[in-house]
Amino acid sequence: MPNSKTRLTIPEYAMALAHVASLRSEDPFRKVGAVAIDYDNRVIGTAYNGLAPGYNADPEFWIDRDDRRKYMLHAEVNLCSLFTRGNVKLVACTTKPCTSCMQMLCAYGIKEVYYRDDYPESEADAIASRYSIQLVQLTDYPQVVSPFDQSPG
Repeated sequence: MPNSKTRLTIPEYAMALAHVASLRSEDPFRKVGAVAIDYDNRVIGTAYNGLAPGYNADPEFWIDRDDRRKYMLHAEVNLCSLFTRGNVKLVACTTKPCTSCMQMLCAYGIKEVYYRDDYPESEADAIASRYSIQLVQLTDYPQVVSPFDQSPG
């Protein structure tokens, strides 16, 4: 029987996976990952922020952060393309969803949203409160560490 002190909770598990997904983002300014978990605690999918699939930008594209922002697809948008309404129990994101993404998660029927990093410009708290969505900051979860970065022990 596993030790309950060492076993990750489902939100911790989801957040760890969201963190790994964020490592795939090509955005040099903000790397965001997200994961969806169904009612049987299975992973529906992972996603990250980036450009539309199949589009490869020139290196100059990434220089001006403000100019390129309108072209970036948020991790939550990419994630919601992987499931249908009512199939997901919780979503974990490495950054609090922006206002638009929180509205979309609400429209998809998500009732639990976990995030690591705050995003003060977002109205996610008000949206979550209005629609009885549990919005929880979760910063204590295992970080992925390369074997080369581990201290000898």
